[in-house]
Formats: sequence, structure tokens, C-alpha cells
Amino acid sequence: MNRTSPLQKATHRTALRPPVAQFIWAAVAFVPLLLWGVFMMSDSVSGAGAWGAVLFYGAGVTLSLRGLRSYPHEAIGLCNLVTLFRLMLVSALISALVTPDVEPWLVFAVASVALTLDGIDGWLARRFGHVSDFGATFDMEVDAVLALTLALLAYSGGQAGEVVILLGLPLYLFRLAQIPLPWLGGKLPERFSRKAICVMQIAVLIAILVPVTDRPLTDSAAGIVALALVWSFALDIRFLWHARV
Repeated sequence: MNRTSPLQKATHRTALRPPVAQFIWAAVAFVPLLLWGVFMMSDSVSGAGAWGAVLFYGAGVTLSLRGLRSYPHEAIGLCNLVTLFRLMLVSALISALVTPDVEPWLVFAVASVALTLDGIDGWLARRFGHVSDFGATFDMEVDAVLALTLALLAYSGGQAGEVVILLGLPLYLFRLAQIPLPWLGGKLPERFSRKAICVMQIAVLIAILVPVTDRPLTDSAAGIVALALVWSFALDIRFLWHARV
């Protein structure tokens, strides 16, 4: 009869599941790319900028690992690696908030790549059978922090007025409202218009960051997208109100 020693049992319990190990190794492998991106965007990168990018990236990876506890697949999948890469790009953009003399066209390029890859991760998940609640949530969180980062960059750089900050806050305000109104945390159905407005939100924020964009135009564009976001969240709130019981 084969017997398992207490040491072997303890080792089995503490061993990382394959998707968790894959996620950690990929996250570590992206760190040199993160630092390269930070230093490429400015010749005068401050220590605060580099450390801020690394710490933000580390925090994002750590929080994401919590969601992997219920991940149903044996491999992390290319889809989640793409989303992890997008988190790395967002972390590089974080450094631009505290770094002087950032090259605006490189900031625009990094943000554009992050937006372009947004449609690829979902396609990969469906194509290779790695669809999961973790992947959907991970993607949504990266989208939200990308929007907030771009909004803060646009405002701090003077490309748009205070209205642009509204484009980075909707999801966080919605979650804040769930504290006094817990029924807002209910399950929402898939809605194409919600996804389309999210893409428009980030696309307009990236367009605002283009150095040659005219200020009155950027404020108008930000205002239009803000109204579209209000309409989209109003639809979700109405659905959750009727479904609360």
C-alpha cells in the first residue's frame, strides 16, 4: 500500500496551482519591460516615478492573485497574460503622473497599445476556452484604472479641464454608492452599448492626450462622453432597481 508522508501532504497543500504559478512568473517577467517603458517615456525619470510604477504594478498583481483562487482552468491562458501585460502598461503610465518632461507621443503610444489589446484578451479567452469570472473582472479592473490614469494625465497636463476627471470616476463612484445601496451590487446582464461606451471613453481620453488636440475640442468631447457614461449607468441602475427583490 502506498503511504503519503506528512511532509508530502504539506508540500501538496502548499504547492501553487499551475495558473497561479504561471501568473506569478509572467508578472515577474514583465517587470523589466515595465522599467524600460518608464525610462523610455522620459529622460529625467524620478525615483518616485519608477517606484510608483513598480509598487502599483505589484499591488495590482497581488490583488489579482486573490481572484485566482476560484479560477476554473488548469492554465492561465494567453487572454489573462494579455490583460496582465495591459496592467503593466497602465503601471508605466502611472509614472508619468509624477515624472517631469514626459514625452507626450510615447504616452499616447503606450495608452493606444493598452486600448488595442483590450479587444484581444476577450477574443483569446473565447478562442481557447479560458473564459472565466476572474478574467472578466481582471479586464474590467484594468479598464477602470486605465481610464482614471488617462483622465488624471489629461487634466494634470492641461489638455482638458475638470470635466475630464469624470471620465475616470464612474465605476468607482458606482461602487461607492453600493455601500448605502447594496442592491446596486447585483448581477448585470451583458449589454453591447455598455462595452461600446467603455471603449469610446478610453479612446476619447487617449485622443485628448494627443499633443496637437485643441483645448475647446477636448472639453467638448469629454463632456459628450460623460453624458454617455451617465446614460449607460442609468440603464444599469434602472435594471438593478427592478431586480432588487
